[in-house]
Amino acid sequence: MHIDLPEKRYYSIGELAKAFDVNTSLLRFWEKEFDVLKPKKNAKGNRMFTPEDVKNLRLIFHLVKERGFTLDGAKEYIKAKPKKSLDTFEIIRKLEAIKSTLIHIKNEL
Repeated sequence: MHIDLPEKRYYSIGELAKAFDVNTSLLRFWEKEFDVLKPKKNAKGNRMFTPEDVKNLRLIFHLVKERGFTLDGAKEYIKAKPKKSLDTFEIIRKLEAIKSTLIHIKNEL
């Protein structure tokens, strides 16, 4: 899944829910379940997600929604090799972007 977000310092929970096409309650639930998600809260108590949180959300979304991991399985996968799992996911994400670009070029011919 390709998620198109502008370059920003912080993202609101509503922006991310719309980008991932999920409910905000799911993002709040994942925040409680996964230790890697640590959004900051402003004076009003609104969650403000950093680009690092977005990377972790992409990984969690990929594992749970696309690959069908259970929450416990996804937690173990992330805890076992946190750096390697993010690197592998980034490679997959870049390859998918290249694939979609090539398909778009093919369709234009």
